[in-house]
Amino acid sequence: MGENLAVLVTGSMRSGTSSLAGSLKTLGLHVPQPEVPASPRNPKGHFEPHWVIRFHKRLLRQALTRPSDGSPKAERRVAEAIEVSGAAAELATWLAEQTEPRLVIKDPHAAWLVGTWAQAAEQAGRDLRLLTALRHPAEVVGSQDLTWGHRRDDDMRRIKETSNVAAWLNVALVTERSGRGLRRSFIGYQDLIEDWRASLGRVSDQLDLGLETDPDRAGHELDEWLDPSLRRSQISWDDIVVPAWLRDLAEQTWNQLNLLVADPEDPAAMARLDDIRTDYEARYAEAAALTLDEARHRERLGARNSAAKFRPRVQKQKRRAERAEALALGDSGESGDSGQPIRRALGQIRARSRSGKRDATNS
Repeated sequence: MGENLAVLVTGSMRSGTSSLAGSLKTLGLHVPQPEVPASPRNPKGHFEPHWVIRFHKRLLRQALTRPSDGSPKAERRVAEAIEVSGAAAELATWLAEQTEPRLVIKDPHAAWLVGTWAQAAEQAGRDLRLLTALRHPAEVVGSQDLTWGHRRDDDMRRIKETSNVAAWLNVALVTERSGRGLRRSFIGYQDLIEDWRASLGRVSDQLDLGLETDPDRAGHELDEWLDPSLRRSQISWDDIVVPAWLRDLAEQTWNQLNLLVADPEDPAAMARLDDIRTDYEARYAEAAALTLDEARHRERLGARNSAAKFRPRVQKQKRRAERAEALALGDSGESGDSGQPIRRALGQIRARSRSGKRDATNS
């Protein structure tokens, strides 16, 4: 059983990572404190370290990348943000400060930084293990719709169904490939809540965690905590509308990932996932080319709306300056020649302003 280890729990958003991390905490692993508190979205808890969440979100903002991002370029964008910011050293310092020997660190954002975590763990003297939660893409999209769908009309819901399936696919491919070479394990969300002893027992063996998952022991806390009602979204492809090619690639990816549950280093499954990634990148490039004019329109519309939003503020400041100028000139007029210095200064400011504009035009 490994000591001084860190189990990094990741997977797509709404894939059961909270239930998985909470189970590992119940079985004796430590979540670095303070934790993100429970919320209506996850009433039993998120089991996420505050520091890690802020760390990941800051890097994703710098990379202009969403936590669930369908762009094949997202991984490179995050890598560039990490290199510029020196985030690996920052993460290594934080890991070295953790005193508990057996950590569980959960955050779906970590899918983009698996390599950085591996580098930081090595520097900090931690043995990193990667645990990826798996949930069918249609169920993930359904769970996201239950959580955030009330904010959308029907047209936007259909758009989000397609983009969310694309994001699930891209994140799954990125996580799997970046985890090669690490000691890793995969676990299905349905397997976890239906038979946690068998599924976490297998994870324990693959990651050498030494978890107490005795199938003969009755009345364990997890027997009640992991109840089937946690799986609220049980929809299928028949319930959502996505392009056929995207549905097929996502389904193929799901099937290959499930082969890695039994053997995390299955060479045939990894080779097929590489082929799927190549196919997805080509399809995504085609889609980007087809929608280029729409993307440009949205960019210009956004710029125009931003300008319209700030124009009243600029005009208000201009009117305020004009009133101040008029007030200064009016006050100076009451005292005869005493207003000459103010008028002269204002004239010089205007002259410099006009000169600056001419220089900018001629340059």
